[in-house]
Amino acid sequence: QRVAKVGPARRLWSSKMVVKYDKCAFSEFNIFPGHGMKMVRRDGTPLMVITRKCKSLMNQRKKPAKLVWTQRWRIMNKKGLNEGVAKKRTRRVVKVQRAIVGTSAEDIKKLRTQKPEIRSAQREAAMREVKERAKEKKAAKQKAKASQPKQSKQMKQPKGGNKNARGGKRL
Repeated sequence: QRVAKVGPARRLWSSKMVVKYDKCAFSEFNIFPGHGMKMVRRDGTPLMVITRKCKSLMNQRKKPAKLVWTQRWRIMNKKGLNEGVAKKRTRRVVKVQRAIVGTSAEDIKKLRTQKPEIRSAQREAAMREVKERAKEKKAAKQKAKASQPKQSKQMKQPKGGNKNARGGKRL
């Protein structure tokens, strides 16, 4: 990217240099060209490491999240994040009443605004109606039983004749 700087009677061309850098596989620090070591794992994945210390700790299978000086620890413990980032404000959730199958939203609102006395009266009326239906059902069953002729009850004998016999093949 070139930027032309216009001065008195001359033009200067300056360009901003872009440097490619890698991240350390252990500490996650930036590794600039000419620094660090490249290790290759047995499975063939190349790993860039910034220092001998990082290499040693990686070979010892230490966890970078437990070492205070690594970027992983700083991220996990939320260090150095509050410099330019303001805390996000959470929006309050507004509850919206939706219609349920069979009743509309307006009906539900009406039921909610009803006085408790009216609601309890409606509940009692519904309970009375259910009890009356149950009584009618019971009376109908008793009538049906009374109208059927009584059958003589005979004692059924068990199928197996031998008391000591156990389940097995039938021949």
